[in-house]
Amino acid sequence: MNGVSTIPPVLNIGAVFALNSTIGKVAKVAIEAAVEDVNSNPAILGGTKLKLTVHDTNYSRFLGMVEALTLLENETVAIIGPQFSVIAHLVSHIANEFQVPLLSFAATDPSLSSLQYPFFVRTTQSDLYQMAAIADIVDYFGWRNVIALYVDDDHGRNGIAALGDKLAEKRCWLSHKVPLSPKGSRNQIIDTLLTVSSMMSRILVLHTYDIWGLEVLNAAKHLRMMESGYVWIVTDWLSSILDTDSQLHSEKMDDIQGVLTLRMYTQSSEEKRKFVTRWSNLTRRNTLNGPIGLNSFGLYAYDTLWLLAHAIGAFFDQGGNISFSEDSKLSELSRGDMRFSSMSIFNGGKMLLDNILQVNMTGVTGPIKFTSDRDLINPAYEVINIIGTGSRRIGYWSNYSGLSVVPPEALYKEPSNRSASSQHLYSAVWPGQTTQKPRGWVFPNNGRHLRIGVPSQVIYPEFVAQGKGTDKFSGYCIDVFTAVLELLPYAVPYKLVPFGDGHNSPKRFDLLRLVSEDVYDAAVGDFAITTERTKMVDFTQPYIESGLVVVAPIKKLNSNAWAFLNPFTPNMWCVTGIFFLVVGVVVWILEHRLNDDFRGPPRRQIGTILWFSFSTLFFSHKERTVNSLSRLVLIIWLFVVLILTSSYTASLTSILTVEQLSSPIKDIQSLVASSDHIGYQRGSFAENYLTDELNIDKSRLVPLNTAEEYEKALTDGPKNGGVSAVIDERAYMEVFLSTRCEFSIIGQEFTRIGWGFVSIALSLW
Repeated sequence: MNGVSTIPPVLNIGAVFALNSTIGKVAKVAIEAAVEDVNSNPAILGGTKLKLTVHDTNYSRFLGMVEALTLLENETVAIIGPQFSVIAHLVSHIANEFQVPLLSFAATDPSLSSLQYPFFVRTTQSDLYQMAAIADIVDYFGWRNVIALYVDDDHGRNGIAALGDKLAEKRCWLSHKVPLSPKGSRNQIIDTLLTVSSMMSRILVLHTYDIWGLEVLNAAKHLRMMESGYVWIVTDWLSSILDTDSQLHSEKMDDIQGVLTLRMYTQSSEEKRKFVTRWSNLTRRNTLNGPIGLNSFGLYAYDTLWLLAHAIGAFFDQGGNISFSEDSKLSELSRGDMRFSSMSIFNGGKMLLDNILQVNMTGVTGPIKFTSDRDLINPAYEVINIIGTGSRRIGYWSNYSGLSVVPPEALYKEPSNRSASSQHLYSAVWPGQTTQKPRGWVFPNNGRHLRIGVPSQVIYPEFVAQGKGTDKFSGYCIDVFTAVLELLPYAVPYKLVPFGDGHNSPKRFDLLRLVSEDVYDAAVGDFAITTERTKMVDFTQPYIESGLVVVAPIKKLNSNAWAFLNPFTPNMWCVTGIFFLVVGVVVWILEHRLNDDFRGPPRRQIGTILWFSFSTLFFSHKERTVNSLSRLVLIIWLFVVLILTSSYTASLTSILTVEQLSSPIKDIQSLVASSDHIGYQRGSFAENYLTDELNIDKSRLVPLNTAEEYEKALTDGPKNGGVSAVIDERAYMEVFLSTRCEFSIIGQEFTRIGWGFVSIALSLW
């Protein structure tokens, strides 16, 4: 019957969920208690009473759709539920058609977006935030590779898709997505877990339902996948079971020791305390099997009814009318007991929906308000560790501040801080009853060895060398690699695979390309870390510093009998002699009128001038000076003489004691400016650097394969078909020059690089 009523005495509301499920049996009690509380409070709806009709979906999508349609036959203004996301996807289309708001306290699928399902309102936390919490936990413990086991339906697939996105934000990734059939047998579960056990990662995320999630964990225990080394992170279905069934059988508790799970966080408040106190009486009165525990979904179910009541009250205050109209598309579809013609469109549905989204209240779960994305504000979770016969909270997660050991509301008053140093959790007990953080991955028993490429021939066997006729390698690079492996607390099976024809030094770029293409898992050798190479593969931290240098022939400058003249140039000798004479003349001019030492025959005075000036070189002059100006001149001159003698002594000592070497090449600039041929190591990055960075014509470059070729090319020189210099890395050149004194490094390094081992991007290294 269609009609109009300003404020009707009774409003029909419906509820659809699985009454026998862990969440459903708690939600039924909570919603019925909320209806009773609302109806007994005239301040909410005045004289209007809410009439609740609860239908059981019995875990069935089809029944969920049918029960929702049945509720709409009775002019229902809102439906609470459904519980399962897969049913919510179906029933939301019905809600859209009849414009009846659908308020779900348990459908957490992130893909139930407001754009596709405008009349669907999630009154609990979205799995988007739960997956963000799991990603933060994975990142906090330093793990990178995760395996996801999930129920193969909309709830599982969409939840794990959100997890993959959140892990990617943390530079982590899902190595495998392992679907589980919603109706799979134990043998099927075991077969799936056997496949998982052969994988490398030991970080397992289980996203399923409470009805058979424990069966998966029991099968894992049977397969010894609950032992040391494994990490199990389970979504909030497990905490709901623990909260609801406080007397969980001891054998089932043994199956989940060391597991981490999440629980939706609800703030402590007086309203929550009062409701928790009432709970035992409510369950004793409303359940057949005695008291049951209160889980977070029960709290959200209770608040959902109150949220709806506040929205209806606002609807009435705004002059809204409860009226329905026929849907012309259904008027001719009556079949048997399904009376489609009795189903009507709620004319005030859009107005009621707007009031629902504008509610701002405080319930037993805390502040209730919707964001612009129609999610509840302040999403937060507790991080729970299963230990012994119970559980222990090791911290909290909130979308505002990440992981912490203090309640989220205490951090809302401070600026948001998601830095790594601000993330904290208490220590956990992991599977196998260990407190040591699991490494997160292992080499499975049937796993292959790592394929590590090694250049099969290099110029200097001191760095890498392959034994003749064997697959053994030696050298400094190999020693560093094996030393690193010995420091690891676990074994790493690997096989060194030679790369190259054994005659010519292979191009390092080709080997790195094969690593990037997964032909090799890694590469060990003399690999310089350059910008171009880092775009293709990952490198370890440098284990040796190096850089390009110029090596050229040098000539020795031998000393001779006239070597004492070499400290000063001829011009310097002339200037110095002139100054000696000038100083002698100046002092004679100032002194000869007053000082008898500077008087006498002309020959004597000339001798005095020469003797006095040159004797100052050894500070042995004996003539007195009586004139103040001459003394000033003498003081200045003696200081200059001191500098001259000191410089001369230092230069002469260096000439006589240090071997003098010379080369026509002074540095890299002079080499580039010339037209001579330049040698380089075949296969190294030096060729590209010289042509691309220094713009040297490729015709001037001569590739060399061995140290002997280096020596011959440098000895012959550019005029005899050789090279004027060789450009290579300092590490190589120091070995080369250790036995060849006729060559030397000219100038300074003109690049700064290091050597590192190579791996595929985002691999274990």
